[in-house]
Order: sequence, then structure tokens, then C-alpha cells
Amino acid sequence: MKIARVATVPFFLYNHLRGQIAATVGAGHEVVLVSSGGREVPWLKEMPGIRFVQIEIPRKISPRQDLKALWQLYWLFRRERFDIVHSGTPKAGMLCAIAGYLARVPVRLHTFTGQAWVELHGIVRALAKAGDRLTARLDTRCYADALSQREFIVEQAVAAKEKINVVGAGSLAGVDLARFSPGGRERMNEALLRELNIPAGHKIVTFIGRITRDKGIYELIESFRALVGKGVPCSLLLVGPEESAPGERISHALAGLPNVHVFGYQPDPERWLAITDVFCLPSYREGFGNVVVEAAAMGVPTVGTDIVGLRDTIVAGETGLLVPPKDVHALTVALTDLLGDDEKRRRMGQNARIRAVDLFDSRKVNAGVLDEYQTLWSLP
Repeated sequence: MKIARVATVPFFLYNHLRGQIAATVGAGHEVVLVSSGGREVPWLKEMPGIRFVQIEIPRKISPRQDLKALWQLYWLFRRERFDIVHSGTPKAGMLCAIAGYLARVPVRLHTFTGQAWVELHGIVRALAKAGDRLTARLDTRCYADALSQREFIVEQAVAAKEKINVVGAGSLAGVDLARFSPGGRERMNEALLRELNIPAGHKIVTFIGRITRDKGIYELIESFRALVGKGVPCSLLLVGPEESAPGERISHALAGLPNVHVFGYQPDPERWLAITDVFCLPSYREGFGNVVVEAAAMGVPTVGTDIVGLRDTIVAGETGLLVPPKDVHALTVALTDLLGDDEKRRRMGQNARIRAVDLFDSRKVNAGVLDEYQTLWSLP
């Protein structure tokens, strides 16, 4: 089969789908990757067996640029005669659904990885939600990367129940169990602890993701400030690109707060998870939260928010703790609990690892996606 994987930004393709793309090529399929330009483009072009086509797809509403991207996608699909077009990220999903429908691509797929409109209001929310509805209506099949997200999408009348599936137990592409393993923690942690000069006896709380308000980053900072105020011996790692709103800077929120280490984008999350005692993702919205499963595979429990998506990655009381979103007090109580109880942390970490192996092995998830391709392509 000839398959196009399309995303708004190359970051999504490289960081989330690299293993799945390699598995697709390994199964004998021809793969073309499509996205806007970005730092990851040279890395994508180096992947064996793929071609890369750059089309600038704006993340925000931009009528002129949207129409240009739609036109370019339409002609790409007409020229290449793909058997399957599979999109991820909201804007790419909507434009691919329209272009693929008009170009008569036989199988048009989209994977929802969270709904950006959940935290929006007014006309902007209505437009974003309408875009997801159009995607679901025009595509052959849609997927959610979490069971709870599928329920939410159906409940919100974005997609009909029979039109949206989940591959296996969920996740976009699973977790590479060889890369994320407890053994990796033992190899990597001592050198990094020395490099960061973490005080002896400190427990480490880590956040990995976009450093932005809707990831709950400000609640995490205030919670950490409360931990420091109570004398809890801990350090905080913030790993990821900062995407603050105009006038907001993470440095302002961190002013005067000790033992905080801030890093930009890092290509090796396993290195930071290797020294982590508790992973924390206090997000307002998520599709699935794959980094939680990566932490789990390394035997690290998570404190996360009780929202769609994270309910699928964290089993409350077994592999981590769930707290209400935007609740600094509840987050502080949960972090204090896990940081202060070595046995509970060890037990939850072990449970998390077992669950990651059983449900989210990337080999199982990727095989499930390839089975979907074959099934849909074989339909009359």
C-alpha cells in the first residue's frame, strides 16, 4: 500500500510516530510524510524508506494559508494516488479530510489526540469543534488514542460511535520497552544527578511536555513552592519547549524558587525519567498522555489530573494518583504523599511497569494499526 502520514508539525511525526512509521516501512508499505517545516525535518528525511513532502499547515486559523495548504494537499493526493491518508493533529486532520475526500483517496483516517477546544470559549471553541466534526464526517474512519477520549468525542457529538475506534487499549504508538526500562534508570541516573548537582537526599519530581498553562505548569510550580515551604527535600525538573502566552514567562513564576531545573526540548526523555522519583502531569486536557506510559515503563509512578485521557494511563491508587485539575492543594497533598512514602512509590512504580508491558508495548500497538490499514483497504 501507498500511505501518507500527515501532521501540522514535524515534531509530531518524529517524536510520536517514528517507531510506527518504521514498522509500516518494515511491513513493505510505501510511506510519504507530510508536514510543515521545522527542526525535525532533516531527521525525518534521514529515516530509511520514506519520502518527505513539506506543506506549510498553519496551527491557528488563517484563511489564506489554510486555503493554500488545502490546495497543495489536494494536488499532492491527486498526483500520488495514495491508498491511505492518515492524519494526526487537528488542523492537518480537517484539511486532509477535505482534500482526501475531494481527491477520492480510498481510505481516509484521522487519529484524535486530544481536543484543543476543551479549554476554548465562544466562537473560537465553536469553530474548532466544528472542524473536528467535519473531519469525522468526511473520513472513512477515525481513532481516539484513549478509551475515555472516544467516549467524550461520542458524547460531544463530534463523531458517531460506529465511526471512531481505539486501537488496543489506547495510545498513539505505544512505548518502546527496550528504550524505556528500569535497567535504563540504573545505567543513566548517577551521571545525570552529578551533572545537575542535585542535593543528597532530594526526591525528584519531573514534568516533560510543552511548558504552557494548559499543561498545568503554573499549578505544578505553586505546588512545588508549597512543598519547599513545608521543608520537603525535593527538586523539580521541567523538560520541554516553553509555549507561554504573550506577557507570560515561566521564569517569572519561578522567581526565588530553589532547586528547579528548566530545560528546553530534549530528544531523550528516558534520560530525565532515569532520575525521577515521581512524574507529574497536571494537565487541563490530554488525548492520552504517552509520556506517562514512558515513565511507567521505567517504573516511575505518576501524579496526574483526573481528566479524559489520563484516566486511561493512570490507575488511581495502583500506578499513581489522580487529582482534580487546577487544584493546587490536592496536587500538593498527592505529591507529599508519594514523595514521603518510599514503599508506596516502589509498589506503584512496579505496577505501572507491569501495566505498560501488558497493554502499551509499541510492537502490539503498531501491529494493531497495520491490521487496521489492511482491514480497511480490503473492504469493498
